[in-house]
Amino acid sequence: MSFLLAIDQGTTSSRSIIFDESGAPVASAQREFRQHFPQPGWVEHDADEIWETQAATITEALARANLRPDAIAAIGITNQRETTVVWDRRTGRPIAPAIVWQDRRTAAFCEQLRAAGHDEMIAEKTGLVIDAYFSASKLRWLLDHVPGARERARRGELAFGTIDSWLVWKLTGGKLHITDASNASRTMLVNLATGDWDDELLALFDVPRSLLPQIRDSSEVYARASEVVPGVPLAGIAGDQQAALFGQGCLQPGMAKNTYGTGCFMLMQTGAERVRSKQRLLATIAWRLGGQIEYALEGSVFVAGAAVQYLRDGLGLIRHASEIEKLATSVPDNGGVYFVPAFVGLGAPYWDPHARGAIVGLTRGTGPAHICRAAVEAIAHQVTDVLRAMQADTGLTLKELRVDGGAAVNNLLMQFQADLLDCPVVRPRTVETTALGAAYLAGLAVGLYRSPEEIAARWAKERRFIPAMDPAVRNVHRANWSRAVERSRAWAAS
Repeated sequence: MSFLLAIDQGTTSSRSIIFDESGAPVASAQREFRQHFPQPGWVEHDADEIWETQAATITEALARANLRPDAIAAIGITNQRETTVVWDRRTGRPIAPAIVWQDRRTAAFCEQLRAAGHDEMIAEKTGLVIDAYFSASKLRWLLDHVPGARERARRGELAFGTIDSWLVWKLTGGKLHITDASNASRTMLVNLATGDWDDELLALFDVPRSLLPQIRDSSEVYARASEVVPGVPLAGIAGDQQAALFGQGCLQPGMAKNTYGTGCFMLMQTGAERVRSKQRLLATIAWRLGGQIEYALEGSVFVAGAAVQYLRDGLGLIRHASEIEKLATSVPDNGGVYFVPAFVGLGAPYWDPHARGAIVGLTRGTGPAHICRAAVEAIAHQVTDVLRAMQADTGLTLKELRVDGGAAVNNLLMQFQADLLDCPVVRPRTVETTALGAAYLAGLAVGLYRSPEEIAARWAKERRFIPAMDPAVRNVHRANWSRAVERSRAWAAS
């Protein structure tokens, strides 16, 4: 039997998972790494530590599976997106800490871009909204603030990459400087129509082209590793949310998945058509296979599972996150309570950085169980907001929503989600869909699978949640949620 190694490099930990060719996980290893917060709003990683933890998990996973590197048919990489690394091409050492996607230090510069009227051009070319979230402003900041960086970049001495590029560089001993189309589309430097770096955007952000990696397909044999697993083909790369979309088998336009993690990320596959959102959603490259680009619409919910963490750590209503379902189901409904977890503003489709969290509808009869139930329901409401925006943009009716992520194990949440959407919610048998998507992309490149369709046919459900809510009740829930959201919006604007 052939095996595939998925490198799953996330925001707080590095993981490696070995799958057999049927898609079943065989062994895994995970190591957390440090988060650095040098100033308010700043979030940094040590790129060397990311590499060290990732390399250690590869070795550990192989040992747990009792496999040698030559048993691995191919390696697929999936990664936290937008996080920005710049390193010296000669030494391979980063010139500064990596700036993480969560970092807000370039927010003022992004405000200047908006004030100068660049919104429409950037949205048209990149499918993105101007925000510090993306890589371009982070890269510009590094070039402007690390002594000598801009001059060294112009001389071709430095390399920029998102985390996938950094890992490929390290795995090949500095021989390969590439990224894939899905990660490149998150930098705000790529023209979605061409799938290539855009000269006008490079000029706007003052980024020398010599810094940039070559953009490759999401599934092809790029090279053989020379470090950690020498001789094993590197054959698949995709950003974490795009990898999950592929791992969920969402290959047809209108198919969608939602990942329930700290936040929620919903992607709807739109095929060869790039949808220009009128609902403030993001257009992104889903993947590029055989030189052909396929697109997706994306909506981000900033706080999902983090709301449960708040109930645990901030309010002390539960001791463990797993307790919330039992407590929430101990009451028949939310008792009129609505919880808007806008701790860091609201994401899609509102994009209101000044919104703040609110719990409304409290009475003397409100207890911890009602607040917990409102928090669970809030996750589903936010996802419903995003999906309705997607359907308005595309005109497509969703047949089912495929789900993954830690909170997808909560049956109350999944049923309430199906009820709000009036659409089945389907939980897969394999919940590690992000890593599995990366493994499948790699396996496709080395011929373990004949086509993406063959891979999609392997997808299997664990449970299907069927909507059962009366439409009148649903309408009341949605109307009350909208009222609660309005009360949270622009709260910190003054």
